[in-house]
Amino acid sequence: MRTLQFIRRGQPMALANVPPDRTLLQVLREDLGHTGTKEGCGEGDCGACTVVVGEAEGGRVRYRAINACIALAHSIDGKALWTAEDLAQDPLVRPQESTAPSSDLHPVQQALVDHHGSQCGFCTPGFVMSLFALYQTGVCQGRGVSRAQAVQDLSGNLCRCTGYRPILDAAQQMDRLPRWQVDEAVLLQKLELLAHNQQASDANFSYKSPTTLAELLAARTAHPQAQLVAGCTDVGLWVTKQHRPFAQVLDVTRVAELCRIDEAPDHTAIGAAARLEDAFAALVRQRPQLQTFAARFAGLPVRNAGTLGGNVANGSPIGDSMPLLIALRARVVLASLRGERELPLEDLYTGYRQNVMAPDEVLARILVPHPAPGEFLRAYKVSKRQDDDISAVCLVLNLHLEGGLVAAASIGAGGVAAVPARARQAEAALQGQAWSEAAAQQAAQALQAEFTPLSDLRASSQYRHAVLGTLVRRFWLESQGQTDVSLDTLQMEALA
Repeated sequence: MRTLQFIRRGQPMALANVPPDRTLLQVLREDLGHTGTKEGCGEGDCGACTVVVGEAEGGRVRYRAINACIALAHSIDGKALWTAEDLAQDPLVRPQESTAPSSDLHPVQQALVDHHGSQCGFCTPGFVMSLFALYQTGVCQGRGVSRAQAVQDLSGNLCRCTGYRPILDAAQQMDRLPRWQVDEAVLLQKLELLAHNQQASDANFSYKSPTTLAELLAARTAHPQAQLVAGCTDVGLWVTKQHRPFAQVLDVTRVAELCRIDEAPDHTAIGAAARLEDAFAALVRQRPQLQTFAARFAGLPVRNAGTLGGNVANGSPIGDSMPLLIALRARVVLASLRGERELPLEDLYTGYRQNVMAPDEVLARILVPHPAPGEFLRAYKVSKRQDDDISAVCLVLNLHLEGGLVAAASIGAGGVAAVPARARQAEAALQGQAWSEAAAQQAAQALQAEFTPLSDLRASSQYRHAVLGTLVRRFWLESQGQTDVSLDTLQMEALA
């Protein structure tokens, strides 16, 4: 069994005989006895288990806050790890100025103390680590922390026993304390040395992390029964909630070709292993109106760990990226040792969490066309919570208007069928029509007739049915220049 190696408190650690399906939280709490990182929901939802990982990227260290409860322990192999217990004990994390007043607490921790940002304390380690990542990516780069940025970066930490204000106050004030800095030069040397010392896996692997697409495809062909994982934000729940054992795990997140995001003249090619945060950033650069939608895809720790390809291949009917990609007319590229094939994303799915991929195939990349002149695009997510929640309905509408006519329409819907679906009947109702309120109403009726949603804990079938029509009405109003259109108001109007 492969030895797990990582940097913690400035020193390399090596753990032998770590099972492939053991989570990082289990290693911390049960194997190492470091219980400062808390176990809450076990779903990557509450944020009590948040830790920060650092990895070499472009000659710098990139810091990501992730959920330890669903991260497989071997996913941090070759990286640096910090928990709330490490910040004041890591010799590589020290005050920037030697003359600065000494403190036993990192500025993030001190700010939370100063502003009374902790009550029972159970959730506090998670807040500390989310703020530590923000500190490293913001404060240490010479940027202050705005309240809006703090809200976004803490979206994956749900407990608020002290209320929002003290925690947000601490986030904004932590850069006023004496600056602490990670000695990245030394850390990069240690990470490079660790990479040279890592043991190679043998043919009978338990956890394999290939670094090239050729290696991945060979391993996939040789071991089709191995559990394929990317960010593990869904497979992790199979471990923590369903207690599924995995004897062999094939991790795709180190495959260089799958981590790339490339711009072609007419499309963006997003590697299947590109992190959700990076993938959405690429989409937002092309279409800034997607910023709010992107920020509402789970919490930041999930977007830091999860991958776009994992979300697409998972095929969940409530996955938010697929309705968007369908509306953008994205195509997927599947790869195996036999070659590659390309198909529209909506044609990937054959049933609930089922797809057309052969046992030896992997999803390699997603091709997203660039916006065309006359495109009018809106993406809507309806959920019980504003942040870090699963959609009851996700609807993305994309029209290409020429001279007031609908030259092309593409609509993606989630939460209303067994698979992420393309609303072909609604598209057909719009094709070639003058874009008008009557056309929008006709499209809404076609959309409602096209799907028969189920009732579940998130919403009833009747609610989802009504929301589909209401969102098309909202889309029409926004196309006419109205802003801040309230879904609740539109629903009240529909019932009147």
